[in-house]
Amino acid sequence: MPGEAVTLQLGHYAGCVGAHWWGLQAAALRSPAEAAELRAATLLRTGRAAGGRETHTPRLVALELKGGVGALRPGGRPGGAGPEAPVAWDGEVATYLECASAGGSAPRDSGRRTEDASPDGKGRSGTSVQGASPAPSRLAVSQEVYSGGSVQVWSDYLNVHLHPKSIYVIHQYMHDGDCGCLEAFGQGERLLQDPGCVEELEDRLHFYVEECDYLQGFQVLCDLHNGFSGVGAKVTEMLYDEYSGKGILTWGLTPVVSNVGDSQKNFYRLLNTALGIVHLSSHSSLFCPLSLSGSLGIKPQPPVTFPFINYDASLNYHSSAILAAALDTLTAPYRLCSSQGSMMDLAETLNFSGRKVVAAWASVPFPALRGYSLPDTLCTYQQDVPWKLLSSCREQKVSCCFAQSVVLRGICKESHISCPGKQPASLLHACESTEEVLQRYLHTLFPGAFSTSHVLEQPCNTLPPYPQFFSSLLTRQGFLLDKPPSYSSAAVESIPVLAALQSSPVLHTLLYSLYKDLQKLNTRRWASFFSAGVEQDDFQEALQELRTLSQCYEMGFGADGSEDEADSD
Repeated sequence: MPGEAVTLQLGHYAGCVGAHWWGLQAAALRSPAEAAELRAATLLRTGRAAGGRETHTPRLVALELKGGVGALRPGGRPGGAGPEAPVAWDGEVATYLECASAGGSAPRDSGRRTEDASPDGKGRSGTSVQGASPAPSRLAVSQEVYSGGSVQVWSDYLNVHLHPKSIYVIHQYMHDGDCGCLEAFGQGERLLQDPGCVEELEDRLHFYVEECDYLQGFQVLCDLHNGFSGVGAKVTEMLYDEYSGKGILTWGLTPVVSNVGDSQKNFYRLLNTALGIVHLSSHSSLFCPLSLSGSLGIKPQPPVTFPFINYDASLNYHSSAILAAALDTLTAPYRLCSSQGSMMDLAETLNFSGRKVVAAWASVPFPALRGYSLPDTLCTYQQDVPWKLLSSCREQKVSCCFAQSVVLRGICKESHISCPGKQPASLLHACESTEEVLQRYLHTLFPGAFSTSHVLEQPCNTLPPYPQFFSSLLTRQGFLLDKPPSYSSAAVESIPVLAALQSSPVLHTLLYSLYKDLQKLNTRRWASFFSAGVEQDDFQEALQELRTLSQCYEMGFGADGSEDEADSD
């Protein structure tokens, strides 16, 4: 059985992705236990409610800013509705109040509290939201957003109960507004130099770590585009120093970037992203940038599109749901009930030769036709895998990689492969199992790459609060129909997903493009960014580290020489 993992969410968009991810865990718990292929205890801790019922809460530490936690309430949803049992908590609680907004939009935290939750009453820089759990019903949230309503913060669609140790609100900075925001990498680093903040974080980490039977390591979901990149740099450094030998898998998250003409915000985003990649990757076992934005560079590109999803890229509620489905699939290798594979095992299959940055690919949903076998489906994609790059790079096609970890879920393993006595239609049809089909397919498209793969029957659940933004061509189980139905289609309850982590040359394009953008930057113009705590010498050193990192992903020799010539032009 795989061991336990502790998850850290650093920043608001990390909270958006996390809220959906925890929702997927809750949905999986409602499936028959004998069908479970992923061990829930890897991510969730088990407890007992007052009535003796078993409860499951995320093994989570989430850092948020003032105004970013929304309407988290103690004790459960209003009226005690919902299938989840309340957390057994008899201590002090903090209630966050807000005025109802006009127009029926979703609630938002005003920052006013009825009671200080800090047990010592000293008014520390952060406050725990104790016994926190969401207010709105799951169905109401999903219907509101899909019909054009407005969800403001991730807690509006969080449908699991959180342990009192989970939420830590940092009050020096505001989640939203024209001033007082956590904008720069240096501001984030300084937060983790505050003894009170460090003490709070360590206390929460120790609480979860000490109750683990076997700690695999830490999953860090970190905003990359704002000052939380600096927070993440210090947090991963602390984990690296204090928990030697444990896995640290870091996901650098960025919402879809829009070119709104705010040059300062755009340049700050670029600087935070570059510094975040360098520092987060150096202290992580594996680092993966995750975003539906077409580019992390200075010039925004159109967001990633999916053939069977109609999502609004401007809604974090939508984009984070897609990333959560990918994340839940990508992390499966160290959560399998049938495997002893760990976080470190996954990292070590991909991070050799200094390649600690990986790219994520996903097909959400995987385009499997109803009634067709896996070989039938894959034979229609013999030139390119039907997935999209989720690591913000313009280079969408990839013909090779150094190593990859691939997971396909939601496919029946007992589906027909080939008929006895009949000539197989292809080499894939001659395989004896779905695992062999996928492995042979990957070997054909990526010859010479080190590929590990897993096939799961357990799909990705998409019940509310997961948004219903799917094409009418999908069945309730997420399989493709030959033609649109003549009747109103039912809600999509689950989908098959194909996802991969790759150590690939595409990362050279991503990292070197960031390096080039930063080279052109007139740093004197953005003195305010550096005055927040980043020294010019440290920035120049990080810039060279970014270039060195990009060179790890080059194919062949002499490629960087041509880049040097281009630099001198």
